[in-house]
Order: sequence, then C-alpha cells, then structure tokens
Amino acid sequence: MFTLPSMWNLIISTLVFFVAAWYFNRIMDEQQLPGGMTRGVLVFVLASMLSWSAGELVDWIQGKPPQGDVSQLLKALNPPQP
Repeated sequence: MFTLPSMWNLIISTLVFFVAAWYFNRIMDEQQLPGGMTRGVLVFVLASMLSWSAGELVDWIQGKPPQGDVSQLLKALNPPQP
C-alpha cells in the first residue's frame, strides 16, 4: 500500500535537488550551452531524478519496506462493491 516518505527522505532529497540543479547548471555553463526553456527543463528533470534516487536510497538504508505496485494502490482506493 502507498506510504508517505520518511522525514529524512524529504530532507535529503530536497537538499540533493538544489545541489544537483546548481551543479548541472554549472556544468552546462562551462560547456557554454545557451540558457533557455529546454536547458531549464533538462536541469529540472536530471535534478529530480537524482533527488528521487537519493530519497529512495535513504528509505532503503532505513530498512523501510517497498511501497508496493500500482495495482495494490488501486485496490486500496477502489474496494470491491457488493
């Protein structure tokens, strides 16, 4: 069933997001890539993926069980009707 992330997950993933966004922007500045919407979206996606991975790693280290799959979530939200 769906569970909320732990407090450490939220703290670490937020910090990782801002550090990764800064780092990716710096790398792209060094490569002299022009700024724009495409670059901004790319930085956002890369930083988000790294942040999500860091959060999952924190939960794994803490020994939190996996969240389950989508079918379990749908069953919980839509119980069978008699």
